[in-house]
Amino acid sequence: MAITAAMVKELRDSTGAGMMDAKKALSENDGDMEAAVDWLRTKGLAKAAKKSGRTAAEGLVAVAVNGGTGVAVEVNSETDFVAKNSDFQDMVRKIASVATDASDLDALKATDLGGKTVESTITDKIATIGENMTLRRMEKITGETVVSYVHNAATDGMGKIGVLVAMTGGDEAFGKQVAMHVAAVNPASLGEADLDPSIVERERQVLTDQARESGKPEQVIEKMIDGRMKKFLSEVTLLGQSFVVNPDLTVAEAAKEAGAEITGFIRLEVGEGIEVEKEDFAAEVAKAAQG
Repeated sequence: MAITAAMVKELRDSTGAGMMDAKKALSENDGDMEAAVDWLRTKGLAKAAKKSGRTAAEGLVAVAVNGGTGVAVEVNSETDFVAKNSDFQDMVRKIASVATDASDLDALKATDLGGKTVESTITDKIATIGENMTLRRMEKITGETVVSYVHNAATDGMGKIGVLVAMTGGDEAFGKQVAMHVAAVNPASLGEADLDPSIVERERQVLTDQARESGKPEQVIEKMIDGRMKKFLSEVTLLGQSFVVNPDLTVAEAAKEAGAEITGFIRLEVGEGIEVEKEDFAAEVAKAAQG
């Protein structure tokens, strides 16, 4: 029986399966729609697609360094239990290992991983483990030296927070200290020049309004604003922050003492920015009872 585009679309709409999977299911079952649905379910492909509506806000961040290139990837799962699964961890490790050669997230999803694309590998793992998973983010950094650090490590090279620090000069031990600082303090940017102008402007407006409330002369207000803006920038920029290892020095001063210049950093934390819908237990049971 000839398999038409309309048949493939109908099967995809009803199961959420990928185009090639839907076409193969129909071919394997001579165009029988119900049998094709069962074939997809048997292979775990329809089941995986149905799970794609659930929020995946747990998971792992993995970091990998290859020469002067570092990469951090976030792969989400629905529960922390799966994040501790050795099969899931092995998949995340392999994804990170090929990510250093990928230009962006879409390229990474299409990258070969043992005969399948990364995206197909994740789909297969959804079917076998039974939870929705998402390759959510990938960020790369380059430098003369790139040092990695993982906070709350689940296993080697992956955990809840992954940090990469790029620098010129210095040594790995200092780079590791800076990476630990970034994990703990979560700076908004490397320096003032890298900070989002809208953040700076919003803060300046708030501080201006606060200063004007004092009723002091305009010249005094200007000095108050300048002083408070300097304090703000020292709190949110990496180079201006007090170094956690030695609070008497800023990070910039510590780098100078170490003979290093910090040129950039990446910090990824599992689930940051994801809104998770909360349900109470009674509502969850009622929802399950309704099918």
